[in-house]
Amino acid sequence: MTAGDPSSCDGPDAASPRRRIGLRLAYDGGAYCGWQAQPRQRTVQGTLAEAIAAIDPTADALRGSSRTDAGVHALDQVAAFSCSRPLEPEVWLRAINANLPRDIVVLHAWQAPVDFDPVGAAVRKRYRYRLHDHPVRPVFSRAHVWRQPARLDVEAMRQAAGALVGEHDFTSFETASSQRRSKVRTIYDLTVHRVDAVERPASEVQVEVEGNGFLYNMVRIIVGSLAMVGVGRRPASWMAEALAAQRRPAAGPTAPPHGLSLVSIHLDASATD
Repeated sequence: MTAGDPSSCDGPDAASPRRRIGLRLAYDGGAYCGWQAQPRQRTVQGTLAEAIAAIDPTADALRGSSRTDAGVHALDQVAAFSCSRPLEPEVWLRAINANLPRDIVVLHAWQAPVDFDPVGAAVRKRYRYRLHDHPVRPVFSRAHVWRQPARLDVEAMRQAAGALVGEHDFTSFETASSQRRSKVRTIYDLTVHRVDAVERPASEVQVEVEGNGFLYNMVRIIVGSLAMVGVGRRPASWMAEALAAQRRPAAGPTAPPHGLSLVSIHLDASATD
């Protein structure tokens, strides 16, 4: 038996105190209906919960810091669950990974405070969106970039992005059907830069945004709006006007999910004690 094989470890003990295990994980969201577990749907949370339950059937309260949408990827999602089995975090990491499909992997595991909540502990989140604007379409990165019909004006996109930095009401950048009461969020950093892709030099534009939280589809609507500026359909000054309007129709379209990745989640320091 190997160390990653749950059968090599002690079984659940009803007398053992409940423990909280924190996880950092990465996944390709292309084959999943988002993070959040849903009946009769393949989700990242549901798949992870099954992998954990195979090791400890008493495990429960699995939560994630970000409810990524269907098709969205993650380089650094944070999750946590409660359990009875007295396994070291390193053993949990190997055992869970042994039960996961190839498009999900646990990167790090730690013993968290018993009341650790990945949602409440997340103080900053950073997302990256990838756009491809070379005349020749990509092959290897096609499932992770949004193809553009023309060369993007990165400088105009940067100017437009500047209007969104800071604390604002982002009603214009949230799906209209959302029921969230407060639309105020803070964006700490919003960058637009051109990078070399695997197949072509300078063929990819990346938008990175970091904030204290995001409304439903907020990042994808920001990117859809920036793309309109980038291809010349709107001037850079239009972004400030769309923000001030506080109406969803004032902003641009919602970019498709497959170009978006959750890059990092910064936790309150007490969460990793």
